[in-house]
Amino acid sequence: MPKKLLVLKAVLFDMDGVIVDTEPLHHRAYFGMFDTLNIEVSESHYQTFTGQSTINVCKNLCKHFKLSNNPEDLVQVKRNIFKDLFKNDPNLQLIDGVLNLIKEYHENGLTLVLASSASMGTIESVFTRFELDQYFIAKLSGADLKASKPHPEIFLNAAKASGFNKQNCLVIEDSTNGIRAAHAAKIFCVGYKSIHSKNQDYSLANKVISNFNEINYSKVQNFFNN
Repeated sequence: MPKKLLVLKAVLFDMDGVIVDTEPLHHRAYFGMFDTLNIEVSESHYQTFTGQSTINVCKNLCKHFKLSNNPEDLVQVKRNIFKDLFKNDPNLQLIDGVLNLIKEYHENGLTLVLASSASMGTIESVFTRFELDQYFIAKLSGADLKASKPHPEIFLNAAKASGFNKQNCLVIEDSTNGIRAAHAAKIFCVGYKSIHSKNQDYSLANKVISNFNEINYSKVQNFFNN
């Protein structure tokens, strides 16, 4: 009996580092928060936060540094700094090539879902600024979940929101935690290794790329069956 071919129906996008590079703003916002707490966080420690929700980062910080602060209060401090930076930074742009990729997928009938660890407020700000709502049927925030990436919940929920089986979905991620989450969810994962991604582990990705041309519509359909 011939092997049944899988067909790609939905693409589940991460946001930070895949659609838009807000990492420099997050970096400045987090380190601004660290300053208010008088704690020293190394760059290598900071990079382990990539892909996690802000609340989980703040909970880990409170535990690691034995802080008496309420993690929810720290989240608000960080978000207030980030919001101000986002509003006043004219250099914030979409990642090179991603808008063309999103448009091409949409025009060819693929269902697009956002699955990001960012807060819904940040997601809405990005989608409004760059007029992305017209291409996506759903937006999911890991900040609304009990467990953030590398837990698979957000991608399982995103696959469900797409209306298709997870075998017909593909994740695009740039972080260690995001790739681990997709792997744990057993969803085909493309690891996007860009100049914005530092010290991330792509070993669990099914396919690693450095340019979105590598996953244009005509090429991406073949991944599942190779």
